[in-house]
Amino acid sequence: MEKIMYVLLLIGCFSYAQDKEKDKEKKQSLLSATNYIWEGNKDLEKSDFVNAEANYRKAISKSADNGIAPYNLGNTYYQNENYSEAFGRYKQAGEVSTNKEDKHKAYHNMGNVFMKNKEYQKAVDAYKEALRNNPSDEETRYNLALAKELLKKQQEEQKNDQNKDDKDNKDQQDKQDKNEDKKEGENQDKNKGEDTENEDQKKEEGDEGDKGDEKKEENKEGEGDDKEEKEQQPNKGDQQDDNQQQQPKPNQLSPQQVKNLLEAMQNEEKKVQEKLDAQKVKGAKVKNEKDW
Repeated sequence: MEKIMYVLLLIGCFSYAQDKEKDKEKKQSLLSATNYIWEGNKDLEKSDFVNAEANYRKAISKSADNGIAPYNLGNTYYQNENYSEAFGRYKQAGEVSTNKEDKHKAYHNMGNVFMKNKEYQKAVDAYKEALRNNPSDEETRYNLALAKELLKKQQEEQKNDQNKDDKDNKDQQDKQDKNEDKKEGENQDKNKGEDTENEDQKKEEGDEGDKGDEKKEENKEGEGDDKEEKEQQPNKGDQQDDNQQQQPKPNQLSPQQVKNLLEAMQNEEKKVQEKLDAQKVKGAKVKNEKDW
């Protein structure tokens, strides 16, 4: 039992010695980091950003739990307008800092980076976190109010831009629809015109076909008339021959002429007889009877 107690005592002494050694190394590292931070601050005052950055990086390598070195390095980047690197260092400082004041400073400066980048919603969140660690800081409160105002304005502008884009898209779509309707109407008119031309062409072709048929019929009728005339021509020849046969020969009267001549002679003879009879009546004596 005594041996066990002795062993435990030795282990405790060894652990204590190790912890003491670790504390000593930690204090030594913290002291070295503080010295590098001091040197970096002097370089930063002289605007010697290169040496300031180098000293701050050495301080961070000596003591990763020290929030002052990354915070000051963030300030170096911020003054050189390297906001992305500054944000990374401020974020690191906020995570490793153990006291609220250091956290407050880190989140306050993170909010400033977001303001520079016009990321107002993130700036609002960063300033709120800073105020949680130090509610009495009026500068942070003012920056928060400004970030909220700028965020509201930004959202209104984005809404107006969205409405404008929607309107432009709608106008463009309406214009496109009108162009398509116009194009479709032109195509319909074109097709209608082509159909009309085709119908006219077909009608003309039909009329020409009818004319051709009429010509054929006329030709056919003409051919029939010619044929009939040709067929009738021999008959006319026969008739002419008959007439020629009926015509009197020279120094010879036709039966009709003889008949007419006889009638004329009879008429003439009748007139002569009537004239003679009239003379006989005229020459006879008339007995006048008077009443005495």
